[in-house]
Amino acid sequence: MTGSQLIGLLVLLCSLMPPQVVLAQMIEPGFIKREIKVNGEKHCYQVFVPQQFTPDKKWPVILFLHGAGERGTDCERQTQTGLGAAIRNQMETFPALVVLPQCRPDSVWIGTMEELALEALDKTVKEFNGDPQRIYLTGLSMGGYGTWYLAAHHPKKFAAIASVCGGVLPPPGRLFPRNAMAFIPKNKPYETVAKKIGKTPVWIFHGSVDPVILVTESREMNEALQALGGNVKYTEYPGVNHNSWDRAYAEPEFLTWLLSQSLQK
Repeated sequence: MTGSQLIGLLVLLCSLMPPQVVLAQMIEPGFIKREIKVNGEKHCYQVFVPQQFTPDKKWPVILFLHGAGERGTDCERQTQTGLGAAIRNQMETFPALVVLPQCRPDSVWIGTMEELALEALDKTVKEFNGDPQRIYLTGLSMGGYGTWYLAAHHPKKFAAIASVCGGVLPPPGRLFPRNAMAFIPKNKPYETVAKKIGKTPVWIFHGSVDPVILVTESREMNEALQALGGNVKYTEYPGVNHNSWDRAYAEPEFLTWLLSQSLQK
């Protein structure tokens, strides 16, 4: 059989297979790169595909927002810290699709980068048969802020959220440009965000001696959510500084709690 005949045979066999079988054979599990255009500009993001992935069932999808230290255009750093690192510790058993966009330098998860994150999420749901009722949001540090902001902007989209060492009012001059805070009122900012999040299940993590983002940010959000009857869990790590994400994403109950939540149909 010649090479062209073999290729023709393979094409014929593929045409006879169900589309989901062909798709499953084309997708390698693990971290894969994808590209998307936002406002005419190309952006790279990564998707983690579980080892057990099959396109004939719907999959839970987690959107992960990294911190300020992982900003860039290399499309790699966002997979190496936080949830990406936790995934690598359990590559063979991690049970969900994960979307990992990368925020551009000198940007935050508001505006164009918010659009990037959401469009990458929506594209992943369509490409990999994600379950719209089981979409989750989490982030650390700058991404913890982004978690609060995206959840407040899109209160019907996420089945649960987890903010790690994040907050609502950033330290002056540290992480966010001033105009990024335009939608947060100076009067009752935590209550405003809590009202928008409503009954969405929330788990908050923070280190008690965090020198970068003070633990009071998470305490304020916890209190605001509780005061409004929100569905909130709060974990504060005594003596832990800014890196509370290694502990948070290694919590034995974290994934079980997160993936057990779903939107009401």
